[in-house]
Amino acid sequence: MNIFSAGQKALLVLILGATFPLRGAEIWVAPDGRDENPGTQTSPLASPARALRQARELRRLHDPSIAEGVRIVLRGGRYALSEPLLVRPEDSGTPASPTVLAAAPGEHPELSGGVEIAGWSRLDSEPPGLPAAARGHVWAAEAPRFHGRLLEFRQLWVDGRKAVRARTPGDGQMARLVGWDRAKREAWIPAGIALPTRLDGVEMVILQMWEIAVLRVQSHEIEGDRARVTFCEPESRIEFEHPWPQPVLDPKNGNSPFFLTNALEFLDEPGEWFEDRVAGRIYYWPRDGEDLAKAHVIAPALETLVQIAGTTDRPVGQVAFEGIGFAHTTWLRPSLSGHVPLQAGLFMLDAYGLKRPGTPDWRSLDNQAWLGRPPAAVTATGAQHLGFTGCRFEHTAADGLDLAAAVQDSTVEGCLFRDIGINGLVAGTLSEPGIEAHLPWNPADERTVCARLRFANNLLTDCANEDWGGVALLAGFVRDTAIEHNEINRTSYTGISLGWGWTRTPNAMRRNLVRANLIRHAATRMSDTAGIYTLSAQPGTVVSENVVDGIAMSPYVHDPEHWFYLYTDEGSSFITVRDNWCPEPRFLQNATGPGNLWENNGPQVDAKIKAAAGLEPAFRDLRSQ
Repeated sequence: MNIFSAGQKALLVLILGATFPLRGAEIWVAPDGRDENPGTQTSPLASPARALRQARELRRLHDPSIAEGVRIVLRGGRYALSEPLLVRPEDSGTPASPTVLAAAPGEHPELSGGVEIAGWSRLDSEPPGLPAAARGHVWAAEAPRFHGRLLEFRQLWVDGRKAVRARTPGDGQMARLVGWDRAKREAWIPAGIALPTRLDGVEMVILQMWEIAVLRVQSHEIEGDRARVTFCEPESRIEFEHPWPQPVLDPKNGNSPFFLTNALEFLDEPGEWFEDRVAGRIYYWPRDGEDLAKAHVIAPALETLVQIAGTTDRPVGQVAFEGIGFAHTTWLRPSLSGHVPLQAGLFMLDAYGLKRPGTPDWRSLDNQAWLGRPPAAVTATGAQHLGFTGCRFEHTAADGLDLAAAVQDSTVEGCLFRDIGINGLVAGTLSEPGIEAHLPWNPADERTVCARLRFANNLLTDCANEDWGGVALLAGFVRDTAIEHNEINRTSYTGISLGWGWTRTPNAMRRNLVRANLIRHAATRMSDTAGIYTLSAQPGTVVSENVVDGIAMSPYVHDPEHWFYLYTDEGSSFITVRDNWCPEPRFLQNATGPGNLWENNGPQVDAKIKAAAGLEPAFRDLRSQ
């Protein structure tokens, strides 16, 4: 079933699937170009920003060469950005004359927010605190500088593979809490887990239900076979005051697991690294086969690589990206303020339990929260008729692509999202900072609603590997949005999450479609999760013909049975769930509203529906990437 009418589909094809012109002005860019060059194929510019400025000038002057469009062609290679590429309303095209940033035929350009680290040498003397196991194995380099200061970072990539910030326990293992005192704001851990004397920068990462928390350690004091740990503000107050999610103390399934990170004393395995900001040094124990004399080692420096910044009155329009890579982004807020998210990586700016439950929208609600939104490699606000085709979003500390607000009539198709820190592809309003998270969002100005979006034939893999509560494809308050034929695998929490607000009250959402997606190996680290998950009232929404398979719980989750193939959660209303294949009818309808229709979901669904889910034939080469 398709919820779009024939007229709507024709409009989507017109505005989203347009073939951009082969003629028109061309501006060429190459990593070895010069910004003093004219920007021709034989004499290219060096920077995409300069090319965009040149295109902007052609539009300002109404140059006849752009009557059929302007195409900025990027040769293959890495473009190290010193600031985000800002796409303004003045960069807008028209239906007849779009603005296109495209890869040169057969080439793979990459906009990178990272800084390459060179000058590695094997340690000839061990710094104090280096574990005995690491002696003789660790290499060091001077920490790079960026924008005139020493670069602080939380991720590191060696020849395209993410290294591990030094941690204990190692090898992906976790220890377990032995106590949790919300009144005193104290955690208790086994005394045998050693912490360094200097605690600056040391963090505890705790798995709690459907999210994690990153808490900066303030003090550590051993008492017998236990040790008391306290945390820095503001995260300590929020972590202990807010009831959902919380760490679990459970004799049956085990207390909440945790690990400690970011100390030289934890660097005891191949693949681990540590930045000593006092000494200005980086230490790394190479994995087998890595040669730091030849390897490309990159640390992230920019949060955002491309910012598409229009307004409802002056939107950016008719701009497309084709075959461009976006890589190496940072996010330092956890190092500065901790990270205590409510769900899907949205972090609590303020949050607390209610002594007397109830809000104007929900009589039994026992908590309130105001949320912030993680950054993305590419963000868009106030935009229409955007296109992302065949692009790559990789190696991010936070989100990949975020169509955040007031984005309409736009498409993302045939793109790869890989090695993503939190959420892969995000769209729509998700609790503005000044609006309580559980309230319905229904603005008077409908231009601010993200609408008529199409996300199709994208591959999203290895998502939510920093904040495990992230989602591969997350859509909040959106309408008339189609999520079709995507493939999702190896993501830590939910595959596709549609809706926000936990409310039955009518809001901005309606007529969305989640159809023919293939989701395998979701929920690799978290529970209270699903392949496809919905929230809140969204009349006319259809979830159909999807395939969800291969969910297996981590041994560390608080409830290994609390997972589902399809999950309509709090306030989900007026949603049709039909003809979805999964190996067994494992579904949850939790505190849902009226008007939901469930029909023919489970292993009996027609084999043709199962075979058609996922990438369509023209896009299956993404799997080889």
